[in-house]
Amino acid sequence: MQIRLMSFNTQSCKNYIEQKTDIAIMAKAIAQCGAEIIGLQEMYEQNGEGSFGRQTKLLAEKLGYEHYYFAKAITIGNGNGYGNGLISKYPILSAETVLIPKPEVRGYDGYYEDRCLLKATLDVNGTKLNVLVIHFGLNPDEAENAVKTVIANLPGEKTVLMGDFNLPPESQLLLPIREKLFDTAALFAGVTAPENTKLSHPSDAPKVKIDYIFTSPDIKVLCADI
Repeated sequence: MQIRLMSFNTQSCKNYIEQKTDIAIMAKAIAQCGAEIIGLQEMYEQNGEGSFGRQTKLLAEKLGYEHYYFAKAITIGNGNGYGNGLISKYPILSAETVLIPKPEVRGYDGYYEDRCLLKATLDVNGTKLNVLVIHFGLNPDEAENAVKTVIANLPGEKTVLMGDFNLPPESQLLLPIREKLFDTAALFAGVTAPENTKLSHPSDAPKVKIDYIFTSPDIKVLCADI
């Protein structure tokens, strides 16, 4: 059984050429990759009617997938949410939102933002697959808390961890995750070392790799790409 996974920071499904919300172009990008399980970051969910709508649900419907989950990290305005999403061709057996603890004392001058870990279990043709979707904060103390949250919630088998980590491959902060999970970037075609890996951000002229898909050792990865 083969499945195709994708991690995608949609930046609230914004089409930067036309500067507007564009669910259709996001769905087109996902469909072109043939993704069956998609971990999403920077998704917006608006109560009632509005230009944003419930983006995870709308994107799932556009793709023709019945199964989705939105994990709210931040409440904006009148109950609106912002966080991570999961869309799946396969049924979601369970899903929960795990908030990442805030640093007790902010150790840096950078921008801080509440973040969360989306934790789900899927039924992939009778096999349970654990899927974690995350978006790290920009500051090292936020990243440390995110790593601790991942490790504390890491299932023992058949696990995929994906998201926007806001860290380059050489970051020492990623070592606890690397000790337990396989970085699929090792299978990028033509890449022989982390320093010449394919880059992911910004998408139109990438300068750094900050997006990852990790898997547990019991999952065989056939190929990977950006």
